Amino acid sequence: MNDDSFDHTRVQQLLGAWALSACSPEEHKQVDAHLTGCAECTAEADQLRSAVDLLHPHMDLDLPPGLRAEVIGACLSTRRPEVSVPEYAQPYDAETARLDALLADLTGDEWSAPVQLKWMQDEDTATRDTTVAGVLGHLLAVDGMVAKSLGLPDPAAPAEDGTTDPRERTEALWQQIAQGTAGEGAPDLDSMREVWRDHAYELIRTCSFAGGGVADIAVPYGDGVMLPLRLALLDRAFETWIHATDIADAVDYPYTPPVPDHLRTLISVAVQMLPSILAARRQAGLASPPLPLIEPGAEARSLRLRIEGESGGDWYLPLDGPDGPAGPENCVGHVVLDEVDFCRLAAGHLAPRHAAAGQEGDSTAAAELLYAITSMSRL
Repeated sequence: MNDDSFDHTRVQQLLGAWALSACSPEEHKQVDAHLTGCAECTAEADQLRSAVDLLHPHMDLDLPPGLRAEVIGACLSTRRPEVSVPEYAQPYDAETARLDALLADLTGDEWSAPVQLKWMQDEDTATRDTTVAGVLGHLLAVDGMVAKSLGLPDPAAPAEDGTTDPRERTEALWQQIAQGTAGEGAPDLDSMREVWRDHAYELIRTCSFAGGGVADIAVPYGDGVMLPLRLALLDRAFETWIHATDIADAVDYPYTPPVPDHLRTLISVAVQMLPSILAARRQAGLASPPLPLIEPGAEARSLRLRIEGESGGDWYLPLDGPDGPAGPENCVGHVVLDEVDFCRLAAGHLAPRHAAAGQEGDSTAAAELLYAITSMSRL
């Protein structure tokens, strides 16, 4: 056997490893030298390299835009916290962490990106123009009411002048920041994220170390409304998510809903409040009177609300009084909503006429329910 025959046989044995870049430097040189003069081995080498390309397709090194949010959501839903956070505070803990991750990625210019806040007021959509930094200031101003109830410093105290109305506190803090006259301890534009993050952490830490004794502390929410702390923090979790979505939309950042367990909790609490909200709207003349009052002897009615999605559910809601009977036997209508659309409706980000994915039966009762949901929104 001559040297050329030996080289040809040896190279054929090495071609597989050569195509995978697994040869030694000396073997790689031997194969390359042989391929310059052997058409048979060159053709086989081309075929092997093509096969390797199929096994290792080109991969874009840029991460998919939604991957970070998915990873954070998965971690928040599975990791055990170092401190045992009360169940009622866990959604707020998760949503503030997610928003902080979003804020960490913002550039200097993005903090000034315009944001239009929306809510329902007097049956119409109300709006307020602000910026990304302004949205964070709004969250801080309302969170401060919870802080005061726990005996913590209120970061918006120099701007709020004793009011417990969320909108008044927000407008006052915005004005103070714009004028550069905020008092000691209040945030400015440069420190907004740090002050908000530290304040949220202190709220969660205080609830965690206080145990169950603080869950029912009353938190003033303006207009004479008082919420127990456990509901106030769920409200803060909901608003943090909604306004994080406002910020994400303004800077073109992918943002997902809360993890299913947390979203299910937020939806369930909101649905449980609806019978009382319907009754309050009737007293205010914003909904029709209960049917038994209009037609003596008439039976109390209920309406079925089905919220579709992993975090949804099925409820029968009394229409003629918050404590009235509710079930299939006295159901006069059926409203179907997507889980995210229900939350957007409750936040005033979706008009009632555009909300229902399905509707049957008493259209007036269905409309009153949709308007009751959106009446929960505020600045």
